[in-house]
Parts: sequence; structure tokens; C-alpha cells
Amino acid sequence: MPRTLAQRLLTRLLHVYFRFARGMTLGVRVVVLNERNEVFLVRHTYVPGWYLPGGGVEVGETAEEALERELSEEAGIVAAERPVLHGFFFNRRLSRRDHVAVYVLRRFRIEQIKQPDREIAEAGFFPLDRLPDATTQATRRRLAEILSGQPLATEW
Repeated sequence: MPRTLAQRLLTRLLHVYFRFARGMTLGVRVVVLNERNEVFLVRHTYVPGWYLPGGGVEVGETAEEALERELSEEAGIVAAERPVLHGFFFNRRLSRRDHVAVYVLRRFRIEQIKQPDREIAEAGFFPLDRLPDATTQATRRRLAEILSGQPLATEW
């Protein structure tokens, strides 16, 4: 049965209300590990530190689609398998609304070597036992959870 104009308007109003009243943002990050036991990290131009590649999930985009897009943009990497979901984390330090889904990817190909641009100052693979000094604590925690069996945290 087709919905009336009033029903469609009410539905739209409820969507707008819940977006502001209970809105949540979702980001993705990916732990890309190569066969030499190295992890891919990026250093942005606009914040200090080294991070796992990733970014925000856009409206109408799945988390995996966002991950694919961010990997291409920030790393020049294309997944050769479906990434494995590691966990969801509440990023209280950024916002009361922000959550991050972290994936692990072990099979991939490099389409092009990532060159510095307006967003990415540097990017590359680093041995797990010699991460850059400025690697963020959240990045280090995710790596410890994935590689050393540390308990899974709930917060970023």
C-alpha cells in the first residue's frame, strides 16, 4: 500500500530528528600487514602522529566501501581479499558521537606508491618492532590486540 504524503513527511522528520538527537559518526581504519611483518601507516598533513589508514563513512556508503576508498586514496592499496573486522571502538576523545570500525587486511596489492599530497605527508610500511616514535597510542593498542592477543578495548 503506498504511503501518503503525510506519512512520508513524518518519516523524513523523524529521520532528521534522530540524526541530531541520536546521531553517530562512523569511521573506518585498517591494519594492513605484509608478509615481512610490517604495518602500513600514514602521517597526515593536518594532525601530528602516525595512524592506520582510514577515514569517515559517507552517507550511502558501507563501511567496507569506505575502507576500499580510503585505502586507495591514502595508500594506493587495493584489497585482494575481504578485510576481517577486528572490532568497533568508541572515540570519546574526538566526540561523544564518534565510533571507529577497525579491519585487518593481509592480502592486497599496491597499485601505486603513495606520494605526498595535501592530506598525506608520508606513508609506508614499518616493521612492527620499529614503529615511528610518533605512532599514536590508539594505533599501538590496536596492533597489540591483533598481534599480541591483548584484550580488546571498547574505546579508541
